[in-house]
Amino acid sequence: MSERSAAPGGLALVESLVNTLDIETGADSLDTPEGRGRLGITEAGLAEARELRESLRAALLAHAGHPPHRTVTPLGTLLARAPLYVAVDDHDGSARLTAADAGALLSEVAAAVAEALVAGTWTRLKACEADTCHWAYYDRSPAGRGRWCSMQVCGARAKMRRYRARER
Repeated sequence: MSERSAAPGGLALVESLVNTLDIETGADSLDTPEGRGRLGITEAGLAEARELRESLRAALLAHAGHPPHRTVTPLGTLLARAPLYVAVDDHDGSARLTAADAGALLSEVAAAVAEALVAGTWTRLKACEADTCHWAYYDRSPAGRGRWCSMQVCGARAKMRRYRARER
């Protein structure tokens, strides 16, 4: 739904996982083999991927100052199960957290969150405040106070609702 550019680094994975569900229409791209394939999700891992998606959505709503959309497993509980290791580059000595099980969605997401924490970008990934949307977007506004995934859609709808309420 968003016209915004993708989140930086590993947060693009988190953003694309959260955005596999269009809340307004109910369309879930994880229902299709192609949609699951883009994220390396197998049919057997579908329930776990959906649980992770909704826990991520709740965290992104919290980044935007909103309550969770529903009761979910806390994200920290899920990420605690993700095996990670510290990879050190032999040439320059740089280090980073890496998924111990490459291709495992939970580990890849955990590594992306850790990378974003270090970079200071984790709280810039938010979920749209519109109840019919909750689309993930990366807030690039200078003050970090973005509220909607799209000013042209969700922002315009919210402003129009407020305007009409004042006019009544």
